[in-house]
Amino acid sequence: MTISAWAAGVGRRTRSHSRGRSTAARAGPPLFKGPGGGVVCLDGARSVPMAMRQLVDLLEGVQRGSVRVEDAVERLKTLPFEDLGFAKIDHHRTLRTGFPEVIFGEGKPAHRIIEIASRMVARGDNVLVTRVDAEKAGQVAAAFPEATYCQDARVLRLCVTEVPTVGRGPVLVVSAGTSDVTVAEEAAVTAEFMGNPVERLYDVGVAGIHRVLENTEQLRGATVLIVVAGMEGALPSVVGGLVERPVIAVPTSVGYGASLGGLAALLGMLNSCAAGVTVVNIDNGFGAAVAATLINRI
Repeated sequence: MTISAWAAGVGRRTRSHSRGRSTAARAGPPLFKGPGGGVVCLDGARSVPMAMRQLVDLLEGVQRGSVRVEDAVERLKTLPFEDLGFAKIDHHRTLRTGFPEVIFGEGKPAHRIIEIASRMVARGDNVLVTRVDAEKAGQVAAAFPEATYCQDARVLRLCVTEVPTVGRGPVLVVSAGTSDVTVAEEAAVTAEFMGNPVERLYDVGVAGIHRVLENTEQLRGATVLIVVAGMEGALPSVVGGLVERPVIAVPTSVGYGASLGGLAALLGMLNSCAAGVTVVNIDNGFGAAVAATLINRI
């Protein structure tokens, strides 16, 4: 049996159990349920995480005899990781988890971000850089004109392959106030980068509870909700009491003295009386988006 025939067979079995998922996950050429629950298409690199596509191509080449075993071994040497001296790039992460490694931009000089991104692009991986300010993003974008910078999110994106839309439904990102938007946008942009349909509902904090209640239909229509709040961090509890969906709470460092840099919001969310509210670290919109993506792909 060829590698493609095997993948197609797995794809047919995957499709037989995909009722209720998105159209992108049900229709078209053979599908394969990859690591992390993502549904990928083995007939076109357009919809395949590049590490998976490259591995399939390499194995098919060995099977056909067009790639020598020795050459395949050499190419596989950098599959687990690539050592740049100052960084070890985890090229294997897409195969294990369904997502490429993400670059945390804070604390890294632009030239190192560029070097890491260059190696990832050479492997066909999409690149996401978080916590990067506008000046540093400009230097990186000069090396990659195709990159886009989302200033509100402090996130830079470079997509060399199309990101297929996957998941059961929309991820809704909710923020309590406009001061929380930076963290909310980090979550929203990351979730979009990972292939989720994303909706936004901002400035609906509990100081004006009618703003939340007026949007109950949108809240209940989401598959997963990311709720971002600073100050006392009450909004996730309110939302958690209105929906029968997973709620991921993100405390922010927004607030006055006794908010203790987000600790008050964090403790309030951890002590939520609304069942089913899960909490990530302070200002961690990225982590919330990854968790929401994994939930959305189950």
